[in-house]
Amino acid sequence: MRKLALSDEILLNIEKPARYIGGEINSVMKDKEKVDIRFAMCFPDVYEIGMSHLGIQILYDMFNRREDTWCERVYSPWLDLDKVLRDRNIPLFALESQDPVRDFDFLGITIQFEMCYTNILQILDLSQIPLHAADRTEEDPIVIGGGPCTYNPEPLAEFFDIFYIGEGETVYDELLDTYKEWKTSGGSRRDFLRQAARIEGLYVPQFYDASYHTDGTIKSFTPNEPAAPEKVRKQVVMEVSDAPYPMNPVVPFIKVTQDRVVLEIQRGCIRGCRFCQAGMLYRPTRERNVERLKEYARTMLKNTGHEEISLSSLSSSDYSELNELVTFLIDEFKDKGINISLPSLRIDAFSLDVMSKVQDVRKSSLTFAPEAGSQRMRNVINKGLTEEDILTGAGQAFEGGWTKVKLYFMLGLPTETEEDMKEIARLSDRVARRYYEIPKEQRHGKCQITASSSFFVPKPFTPFQWASMYTAEEYDRRAHIVNDEFREQLNRKSLKYNWHDAQVTVLEGVMARGDRRIAPVIEEAYRLGCLFDSWTETFRNDLWMEAFENTGVDISFYNQRVREKDEIFPWDFIDIGVSRSFLYREWERALNETVTPNCREKCSGCGAAGFGGGVCYEGKN
Repeated sequence: MRKLALSDEILLNIEKPARYIGGEINSVMKDKEKVDIRFAMCFPDVYEIGMSHLGIQILYDMFNRREDTWCERVYSPWLDLDKVLRDRNIPLFALESQDPVRDFDFLGITIQFEMCYTNILQILDLSQIPLHAADRTEEDPIVIGGGPCTYNPEPLAEFFDIFYIGEGETVYDELLDTYKEWKTSGGSRRDFLRQAARIEGLYVPQFYDASYHTDGTIKSFTPNEPAAPEKVRKQVVMEVSDAPYPMNPVVPFIKVTQDRVVLEIQRGCIRGCRFCQAGMLYRPTRERNVERLKEYARTMLKNTGHEEISLSSLSSSDYSELNELVTFLIDEFKDKGINISLPSLRIDAFSLDVMSKVQDVRKSSLTFAPEAGSQRMRNVINKGLTEEDILTGAGQAFEGGWTKVKLYFMLGLPTETEEDMKEIARLSDRVARRYYEIPKEQRHGKCQITASSSFFVPKPFTPFQWASMYTAEEYDRRAHIVNDEFREQLNRKSLKYNWHDAQVTVLEGVMARGDRRIAPVIEEAYRLGCLFDSWTETFRNDLWMEAFENTGVDISFYNQRVREKDEIFPWDFIDIGVSRSFLYREWERALNETVTPNCREKCSGCGAAGFGGGVCYEGKN
């Protein structure tokens, strides 16, 4: 029987102790004396968030298929346990074995969101691993980061030994095999990092130097080690149907954010929205075989006991076999009490017909993402959605029995005017008006239109990576313009408007496009007490501002200034397949309010078509 790292006395005095005890259904137990590599897989947020992440489930399953490797899980302890671990000097531990993370060979951290950066330092600190890679010895785990934020790893460069750039199913086996050989050779930690740097897709930050112009922009970014390549090429799984997939995902003891079986139906997106980082990073679009997905659905529901299955994709409506897959899921599982969740659908006649079959319309709401209120702004961002599309879809939804609609918008987009802002409220009102055009006897009470706006953050490897941002005060001013306009609408009693925290947006912007000079700010914010920065109840903007002041870093340099066409960006050493010339061309088309057709309509020559030996829709058709 396993001995828990925490005593009963501690477990009884913290919130949700089931977060920390392990032993869940389908969790993997191995004899640590019979494996060569121990890998702690970390999600730097609470258990409920981390357990909902498909990427970790995939890697957990993939690593544990190796007889020589035992992969375990670790999550950020909530504030109550954080204090206990510090007060009692208990090192952070993995769930399966309850062994200290510092005893592992690897600590792998998935980096999904910029506002988790202080939690990464919490994980290292509580694990009693030196925060800085340069201070670690052969006795410390190799700290490796992956996930979308590694497409600009520079703000975290000091804290990681390696970053894995791309999809995890490609070169991890090569890395683990290399580690085993190094481990028996008796070489130094630096020797192993040299060998790792030679593996395509792996970035070792300490093997690169940055220099800066007097205006603060980057002058050069070059390798200082022969093993390190000038360009790090992202890893792509071209045949996603053949990639490992977890047939026995771990089933949590407590309710988590997404308590369901997840079917990833495709990777990538054909749409080309200019603000969307994922749409650029995960090109080219690759679909999973529909027969394989049917098999996965049967097996995973049987192996987990979950009562819901969700289709995962950036744009599910664009999956070419969606009709067949959804029809199968309905026929196979609807009478067995299995709910079917279909996120990321475009609201059209087919989608509404499908949703009417799988949802209880009296209880559910539909979600549209117009992103912008005016057609001009939707053209700027290349949303590929007209007002007629939105109102027609809403009308069909209302006629089908839905009465609740959620509308998602962004504020602070490039070239945005006050008229564009006000159109958010006016479009929401026109959606409500479309409901009241239905004959009264066909309505189901009043409608509720809830509009939400986040504030735009320019991300690396998007056409908007050249765009400037605003101050928190300016974002709030824009939100209040929209809010005031909502109060002027005819159907204001059916409308509700809310917006995100502008202060978090400003910090997210600095982290998203920051360079290595941001690392001291993150470390200082952590030392001052910043933790769980994406959680409203724990976010401390005053401490973050103190950290910037203490380190002398200017927020406006990273957020408000104009970036020139040829400026060297901190992430330019990464090759994602999409060319910089394409991104800049799309930036110019945005400023000219010109729409670019989606990949299925016409190839725009972004460069991703032949990346990794694949082809795009133009190549297929």
